[in-house]
Amino acid sequence: MNRLLQELSSNPLWFYLFIVNLYLFCLMGYDKRKAKKKQWRVPESNLLFVGLIGGGLGGLLAQKAFHHKTRKRKFLICFLLGIVTDGVLLYFFH
Repeated sequence: MNRLLQELSSNPLWFYLFIVNLYLFCLMGYDKRKAKKKQWRVPESNLLFVGLIGGGLGGLLAQKAFHHKTRKRKFLICFLLGIVTDGVLLYFFH
């Protein structure tokens, strides 16, 4: 755990990727809870955008954990593209 914290604090890119993935994971959980209560939801465009800017892994993990947005192909595609974004960022900036 100390190594993870040390790496995150020393490298802004790792910190960004950790935060954006954690944020999307939590946002998907929040949206699922709101869906069950039939309340106001997070716009799909927000979830897709965060997935594209690097939160793809968090989105895919959230889909599995919360069984949320699993039937919508555009979420799978955006989350996979977000993982590619992560890879590109790590390749060029790490």
